[in-house]
Amino acid sequence: MNQKIYDVILDRILYGEYPPGQILNEQTLADEFNISRTPLRKVLFRLEWEQLLRIVPRTGAIVTEIEFHKMRHVFQIRAELEDLAGRLAAENINHTQLNSIKKLVQACKKLAKMPQNSKKLIELDLKFRDILYEAADNPVLKDQSQHLYHLTLRLSATLFNTGDWNDLVQMSHDEYKEIHQALTEKDAKKAGDLRRKWLGLHLDRIKLKF
Repeated sequence: MNQKIYDVILDRILYGEYPPGQILNEQTLADEFNISRTPLRKVLFRLEWEQLLRIVPRTGAIVTEIEFHKMRHVFQIRAELEDLAGRLAAENINHTQLNSIKKLVQACKKLAKMPQNSKKLIELDLKFRDILYEAADNPVLKDQSQHLYHLTLRLSATLFNTGDWNDLVQMSHDEYKEIHQALTEKDAKKAGDLRRKWLGLHLDRIKLKF
């Protein structure tokens, strides 16, 4: 599978450039990326497996709708995985990783003074997750969590585009700061509880919005 093309199409779906219900024409995409339709289909089949696209014969690939009742179940599973990731990270994290999270806390402060940009806030969260899961050192856990994260990210992006910017940035800042402290203390239970807590708070904001 062509990873670069996968990343481009994935970003367009997650950030809403390809909104739910949009039909993606295979030939148009193949022409854009200057490839044949065969390698493109491998990318589309992967995104279909991830439940972000639905391939319909003689129609094309359709961006899946956001099913709110399904998202509740996804968040339930995510809570368990994030709890485990927090606990494993607390047991294994090193100084370099702790310092990287500290820099993200500082980056959040700077972001609050900038114009609203949901993509930058999500990019910080992606970096935070990368560090956390690198410390957790369980590739199977990372793959499963990433899949579920992508399913809920479109909801988050919508919230970040329409919510109060200062509140959203402050929420991310406080989350990273609290978890950084728990990881520094090597407190596995606290780190897991905090991952579960902040995911729950995020879900509560989504419920209020939608």
